[in-house]
Amino acid sequence: MYNLVSFAGIFILMAFAWLLSENRKVINWRVILWGSVLQMLFALFIFIVPAGADVFMFINDVLVKVIDVASSGTKFLFGRLALPPGTTNEWGEESLGFIFAVQVLPQIIFFASLMAVLYYVGIMSWLVRIFAKIFTRLMKISGAESLCTSSNIFVGIESATTIRPYLKKMTRSELCTILTAGMATIASTVLAIYILILQNQFPTIAGHLVSASFLSAPAAIIMSKLIVPESGQPETLGVDVNPWYEKESSVIEAIINGANAGLKLAVGVVALLVAFLGLVALADFIFTGAGAKVNGVIGLNIDWSLKGLLGYVFYPFTLVIGVPPVDAFEIAKVIGERAIVTETKSYMDLASLIDSGVLKSPRSAFLATYALCGFAHIASLAIFVGGIAALGPERTADLSAVGPRALLAATLACLMTAAIAGTFYSGGSILLGH
Repeated sequence: MYNLVSFAGIFILMAFAWLLSENRKVINWRVILWGSVLQMLFALFIFIVPAGADVFMFINDVLVKVIDVASSGTKFLFGRLALPPGTTNEWGEESLGFIFAVQVLPQIIFFASLMAVLYYVGIMSWLVRIFAKIFTRLMKISGAESLCTSSNIFVGIESATTIRPYLKKMTRSELCTILTAGMATIASTVLAIYILILQNQFPTIAGHLVSASFLSAPAAIIMSKLIVPESGQPETLGVDVNPWYEKESSVIEAIINGANAGLKLAVGVVALLVAFLGLVALADFIFTGAGAKVNGVIGLNIDWSLKGLLGYVFYPFTLVIGVPPVDAFEIAKVIGERAIVTETKSYMDLASLIDSGVLKSPRSAFLATYALCGFAHIASLAIFVGGIAALGPERTADLSAVGPRALLAATLACLMTAAIAGTFYSGGSILLGH
């Protein structure tokens, strides 16, 4: 029954996006049709076809092994502090528990270098061009926004550099799409963070995160084109474009540049978490204090924390994507808090919910994993608008104007991805690691 609810939720979310559209008279049915078909085909291959499940498990196992090997540098620098919970080193020293700064953040540096090498040898560029051609030819959108969306499946804000020559002449709809795609997907450089947070509770989490990023790309295009429909004439409409980037002179230079970029990203994650978690705690202190007095007056038990208030906002959407009502409010709070404290904190809270046994259905954690898999939060909006504006300063005003709509579209795209996954959910599947 809940699979049918998830299936219906796909169309409810698209209808909601259309209601918020800048121009409800303009609907690109080709984008909606082919975007939905691509998502369904990919989900069908992963969740239903046996060969797809084998590919899924292979990707999951490879990522887990890579992360395990990548921790060698961290263990050398930090010793037993870097040991994952419940493990020991060759000298018999036990882990001191989960330490986010030591065990997780250094992985960003490694993955940034790894991706730089894969781009240098041409593997990532080849993959990006394949997906870009699929989006351009099937959905008949511009080659530039297709290329940027495809890049976002694998990387983050740096994907905008691949279309730098085209930014100056992009339409508002194209700008909204590249912002939405950036915030609706995750970057491979931070993939390790979520895997390490949830691996104990969800053994196949790596494969699901990769699956979610692939599913979210067409979802981002659909939601973006519904909220900010194309009313202009894109310069690269229906035309395949090649990625623009400055290639390093050697693989060593690629490793060095990747590591430096990863270090900046890791520091940025630290800064965001310190600032936003502190500000949210302050806001919670004020809201809950005032709310307690309001509750006493009106005789109700309302959760006045920011997480609780956002939970009320996202509660109907949580039901729409197919989360059982018994877990809906808890999952709504986790999805809602992502908007202000980033997906990293939300994944940590999801892991706590699973560990504590609060969630009554494994379906709830499964859908939350997909719904949270994106940079759809306020901090990310500032990063993407600022980063792309730095590449095309003359478009700063347009990027700032469509930014909030792109954040809304990205949030709906993540929810749509969860609804797609929920449509094919099977409680006995080996993909759940049970």
